Amino acid sequence: MLFLNKLLPVMALPIGIVFVLLLLALLLRRKWPAFLAALWLYAVSMPAVGDWLIGRLETQYPLLEPAKLAPADAVLVLGGVMGPVRGPQYFPEWADPVDRFEAGVRLMQLGKAGKLLFTGGRIPWENRPETEGAAMQRECLARGIPPEAIGITGEVGNTADEARAVSDYCRVHGLRKIILVTSAWHMPRAAWLFRHAGVEVTPFPVDYRCDPTRPFTLLDFLPKADALLNSETAMRESYGLLFYQLFH
Repeated sequence: MLFLNKLLPVMALPIGIVFVLLLLALLLRRKWPAFLAALWLYAVSMPAVGDWLIGRLETQYPLLEPAKLAPADAVLVLGGVMGPVRGPQYFPEWADPVDRFEAGVRLMQLGKAGKLLFTGGRIPWENRPETEGAAMQRECLARGIPPEAIGITGEVGNTADEARAVSDYCRVHGLRKIILVTSAWHMPRAAWLFRHAGVEVTPFPVDYRCDPTRPFTLLDFLPKADALLNSETAMRESYGLLFYQLFH
């Protein structure tokens, strides 16, 4: 089911739509689907489009000043922050969303909660020797956070699993108010899932990809790989949120 969850949206994402149009051009022996594929790929690869799509997600929850953040029972850092495993892990191999981990540690240092909570993220086909939560726990210990202040849920594979696992953890350990730390573009779907699971969360978005106040330039209308990634990420998140709202 986890594999299908990752696979099914592919054909509705930018590259998948290009593939479908090109396949249609071959089957019909017509040029117009290929022209549409090129036009679509150009559009979703423009920063003007990619930033607008990702920005619609990133502005749904405000950027919060840590000093003014109300204390909670726990700071929850969602997974997806660890990079690929290549041999012995002498130092953490971080992925782009490492801001989630850094923000969680900083909030703990500011005394915003008595518990730093991680999820036991591990996707089966990635062949990780341990969960992301275990790896982040080890790094927290190296930074001086006491072991009794760190918690890890059971093993999970996606955000819906994280919401269920955290809900169970909070019920067992008597936690009520949670500061939810994840990427700003991921926050709308994550906050909805956690609230749906009965977890009272204060969203604390980090890891922004665009600046909505930046003026457009001519370069924003030229194709760029980062813009294509933003378009795909925004579409995947929007599809995921809509799916859970309809069927969860």
